[in-house]
Amino acid sequence: MSSPLILTLKLDRITFEVFNELRQQHFPPERNFLPAHITLFHALPGEEELSIQQTLQSLSTDTASLPLLFSKPRFLGKGVAIEVKCSELVQLRQQLAATWNMWLSQQDQQRYQPHVTIQNKVTSEEARQLYNQLVSNWDFINGYGEGLLLWYYKGGPWELAGEFNFEYGGA
Repeated sequence: MSSPLILTLKLDRITFEVFNELRQQHFPPERNFLPAHITLFHALPGEEELSIQQTLQSLSTDTASLPLLFSKPRFLGKGVAIEVKCSELVQLRQQLAATWNMWLSQQDQQRYQPHVTIQNKVTSEEARQLYNQLVSNWDFINGYGEGLLLWYYKGGPWELAGEFNFEYGGA
């Protein structure tokens, strides 16, 4: 059986560096296998990789970069995430979910709330402390989604399976 596939949004370099730094500061190092990311799908079937890649290639050609607003911290109980506002991202994800409906895991069938997790798997006290610290001086951050990244899930670290940059430049 093939490894499951994970689909994430590719962030612009500056935004990626901001959130990757926050993640490195606050994520438990022994559990931090991954760079900062916005997940669209957690478990797509690896045996459908060719079909998935073709769909992503076609979609990315007709998609312009997405304006992202990192609006506020969200308390996760055992961690903290930063909420992402972008109606175009939600629409793009809905379009893919409709295409891949028969493959979606229970987790991927839930309502989509885009976010970047910067801390997870800590005590609720530690998470609450970071959340309160971030909320007290949070300022909106704007960034861009520049494409989609498809990953093989290998149990810990992920391995890149494909990169699909948004190419549409407008009319």
